[in-house]
Amino acid sequence: MRQTTPRLTALMLTLLVIEFVDEFVYGAREAAWPLIRDDLGLSYIQVGILLSAPNLVANVVEPFLVILGDVWRRRALILGGGVVFGVALLLTAVSNSFSLILAAFILFHPASGAFVSLSQATLMDAEPKRHEHNMARWTLAGSLGVVLGALALGAGAAAGVGWRWLFVATAIATVAVIVFAVRMPLGGASSARQAEPFTAAFGRGLVGALRSFKRLPVLRWLVLLEFSDMMLDGLHGYLALYFVDVVGVSEAKAALGLAVWTGVGLAGDVLLIPLLERVRGLTYLRFSVVAELILFPTFLLVPGLGPKLAVVAMLGFANAGWYSILQGQLYSTMPSQSGTALAVKNISGIAGSLIPLGIGAAARAWGLGGAIWLLLAGPIVLLVGVPRAKKDPPRL
Repeated sequence: MRQTTPRLTALMLTLLVIEFVDEFVYGAREAAWPLIRDDLGLSYIQVGILLSAPNLVANVVEPFLVILGDVWRRRALILGGGVVFGVALLLTAVSNSFSLILAAFILFHPASGAFVSLSQATLMDAEPKRHEHNMARWTLAGSLGVVLGALALGAGAAAGVGWRWLFVATAIATVAVIVFAVRMPLGGASSARQAEPFTAAFGRGLVGALRSFKRLPVLRWLVLLEFSDMMLDGLHGYLALYFVDVVGVSEAKAALGLAVWTGVGLAGDVLLIPLLERVRGLTYLRFSVVAELILFPTFLLVPGLGPKLAVVAMLGFANAGWYSILQGQLYSTMPSQSGTALAVKNISGIAGSLIPLGIGAAARAWGLGGAIWLLLAGPIVLLVGVPRAKKDPPRL
C-alpha cells in the first residue's frame, strides 16, 4: 500500500499551491482579455503578440533555467523565480500601454518557468513511479486556479472594479507562498550534485537535453504536447474574445463562458485521478480526442449563447487530462531527468509559441470566427499520433 510521510505531504501541498497561484493568474488574465484590449486599445495583432512573444522568450530562456534545476541549485531558482513572478504581477497591474504590458508578460513567463515549472519537476522527483497520477493532481490544482481566477475576474467586471486589482492581490498572495516554501525541501534531484562546478554541471545538462532529441519516444510526446495545447491554452487565449466579438455578448458573460469551460474541465480533472487507477491514460486519451473532434465544430456552428455554453462545457470535460497524461508520459520516458524533460519541452515549444500570433493574424484577415477553426488541427494530430494499446509503454 502506498504511504506518504507528513514531510512529503507538506512538500506536495506546497508545490500544488504554487501551481494554483500561477493558474489563478492565467485564468484571470484570459478572462480579462476583452477588458485589457479595450483599456489599452489593442488590435488583434497586438493581442497575438502578447500571447506569443512572452512564450517565445520563455521557451528560449527556460531550458537553461530548468537544466540548472537538474544539475545545480534548484531551491534558489524556485525561490528567486517566485520573487520575480510577484514583481511581474505588480508591473502588469500598473501597465498603461502595449509596450509596458508586453514587458511585464515577458518578465512573467521565464519567472514562472523557474518558480512553477521547477516545482512541477520537484513533484515528479518526489514519487518517480507515479508520474501520471501526480500530474493529474498538479493539473487539478491548476484547473481550480483557472476557474477561480476567471470567476474572480468576472465578479470584478460585474462590480465595475476592473482587472488590475486582481494582479495586485495575487502578487501579495505570491509573497505568502514564498514565505511558506522557504521551509520546504525544494532541492530535488540536483541536491547531490551541487558540489560539481557550475560550468561542468551546466554543460553536462545541456548535452543531455540535446541528446534527448535523438530519441523517437521523446519526440513523439513533444509533438503531441504542442498540438494538444491548441485545444487547451490556444483555445483558452481566444475564448473570451470569441464570445465578445463573434457571439456578441458582454465581457462579464464572456468571463462566465470561460468559467463554464474551465469549471467543467475542473470536474473532469477531479474524476481523472481515480480513473487513472483503473484505466490506462492513453486509452482514455484516445476516446476523449474523438469526442473533441465532434464537439469543437459543434461549438462553432451552433447558434446562440445558451447552446454554445452547453457545448463548451462538454468541450472542457472532454479535454480534461490531456496535458497531465502526455506530460506524465514524457517524464516517464526520461526517468531521473525531470528538469531536462522540461527543457526539451520548452525548446520544442518555440514553434508552438507562434500559434497564437498566427491565429491573431488569421483573425485580422478572416475574422476571429473563421480563424478559430485552425485550432482543430490539434485533436486531428492527436488522433493520428497517440499510440495504440499494443505500443503503449507499461504502467509504472
